[in-house]
Amino acid sequence: MPRLPSPDRSMIILPSRHDHFPAADIDRRARMRAAAAALVADWAAEDQAPDGVLAAMRAVERAPLDEAIAALAPWVADVGWLGARLNQALDLLAADCFTRPPLRPVGGASFGGLLLAEAGPVRLTLLLRPFEAAGVKDEPAPLFVPGRTLTHILAPGGAMARFHHVVVSAAEEAGAFTAVTASPCTTGALRPLVAGEMLALDTARTCFSFVGGDADMLMLELAVQPPSRLPNRAYEAASGRLAHVSASRRDSSFRGMALTLLRTLGRTDAAPLFAAESESEDFAARWSAMREMVALDPAIAQPHLVRMAAGDPHPEVRRAAAATLALYASHSSMDGPALARENSACPA
Repeated sequence: MPRLPSPDRSMIILPSRHDHFPAADIDRRARMRAAAAALVADWAAEDQAPDGVLAAMRAVERAPLDEAIAALAPWVADVGWLGARLNQALDLLAADCFTRPPLRPVGGASFGGLLLAEAGPVRLTLLLRPFEAAGVKDEPAPLFVPGRTLTHILAPGGAMARFHHVVVSAAEEAGAFTAVTASPCTTGALRPLVAGEMLALDTARTCFSFVGGDADMLMLELAVQPPSRLPNRAYEAASGRLAHVSASRRDSSFRGMALTLLRTLGRTDAAPLFAAESESEDFAARWSAMREMVALDPAIAQPHLVRMAAGDPHPEVRRAAAATLALYASHSSMDGPALARENSACPA
């Protein structure tokens, strides 16, 4: 009998634990769901109790930013409650590895975490910067977001911090921000992070980035970011020049993502939604919606561009709209995406 060749072990694919998910075990799946639901109920009762974190957040939703941060600081400084909560989630997994703990993930692979509590403009998030991020050569662009944060460094992971600063005037906060008059970004020297330190920032004017590290970095961040007429601003780290402006309101951001999806799908029947957002209170949201509408269908966008070029309250939006209208004449054969790429008159 001929001898069979030995199997090539490099081609053997080991089964994933997901291959063993008890899809047909209805009782086991019901127990998993019941255990997770019971934990959700317990956490909700704790959070909404008079001394709970959610009750504390709701009490300061409309408070001045510094007062809100001060009132919620104990939840950031003392993480005993957080450790107990994570242990409860681990207990669920220990009982059945396929149970899904009721924790809401946020962010991505390079910087993500768990949203622990949220009420209006107040968010409490456990953030993880994995050690793989330390190998990225380029530092992230400094990003300034209107609001306040309080960050507890739980595990620095050997990373260094670099703080960035911009000057913001009262007039800019009130809605008079323009890219032409924006302050440049100045950057400080690197300094080591220390486990247990608390960083309180006015994030409209100060932000930080992380460099290097040899282990995972873990931090607990409290953010209070109510709607603001001041946009988010991203800067080039090396030159300190303003690179990009975007709407700081979360609702505007969500609508902008929806418009991008509709444009990608070619949904010209949704043009009224683009037109409505082009009249938003937020100048960055108005211009973003207009760019998407031009990319969707230049003919549909043209009358709205004419209106924007003539009467938009923001001077840079008016100039950007006028520059785009000029492209209609000089590039009459262009399609929507080409027109959108050509127009770089507004940093938004």
